[in-house]
Amino acid sequence: MTLTVATAQLASAGDVETDIEAAMGAVAQADGADLLVLPELFLGGYQLPPIVVSESDPRLEPLERACAAAGLVMLVGACLDGPEGFTISLLELGRGTRRIYDKQNPCHDEARYVVPGRHSVLIDVAGWSIGLGICYDGCFPEHARALALAGAEVYVASVAYFAGSAHRREVYYRARAVENGMYVVVSGLAGECAGQRFDGGSAVYDPEGRTLVEAAGGEGVVSVTLDRAAMKATRSAHSMLADLREPAPVERR
Repeated sequence: MTLTVATAQLASAGDVETDIEAAMGAVAQADGADLLVLPELFLGGYQLPPIVVSESDPRLEPLERACAAAGLVMLVGACLDGPEGFTISLLELGRGTRRIYDKQNPCHDEARYVVPGRHSVLIDVAGWSIGLGICYDGCFPEHARALALAGAEVYVASVAYFAGSAHRREVYYRARAVENGMYVVVSGLAGECAGQRFDGGSAVYDPEGRTLVEAAGGEGVVSVTLDRAAMKATRSAHSMLADLREPAPVERR
């Protein structure tokens, strides 16, 4: 069984309506995809304090219809309001707009404005198990590992990395792929927003951490078809996930 994924590398205008229009364009470019991933805090842009969006915002209705008509599931970053406070989150569109995941590890100044999410999340897309992450989540091996142990075949990372940090981003997500024997989909914010510059990094890595496709510079949408048989073969040959043991006690000598 295969899964076609598309990842967008886009600049946010810092305005929700304009960003929704850009997301509509990404849907058109992702023709044939089952899953389309957009960057962290794309709707309204990465800025602090963040612009808050509601999953019931009527401005999202045309985007929901476009995703449904294209037969794809979109994951797009936004700041949402919840019972415990604002969260950096992913919205799912294409089968009913809903809040689907809240970032568990707010980074640095983000923690002044948002609260951490309380749950890791798996979703099903076209019969594949997809684990969700947002930016700093992916810096912690335990986050992706917990999802892999729960059955994730693909780890999605919606990110916003500042210019100059590409070397760290690549290490993180290639490592999350190879150490768990799963595909990794990264969608990175590009361009400038609120006085900050972002360096994109949208790519899809195979279960050995090799690049399958990437958005090289500028804005755009790239897609690739994932093969479950290849993932299973990798996990059989490199069995770190199956061989995992509880850490041994640490002795100081």
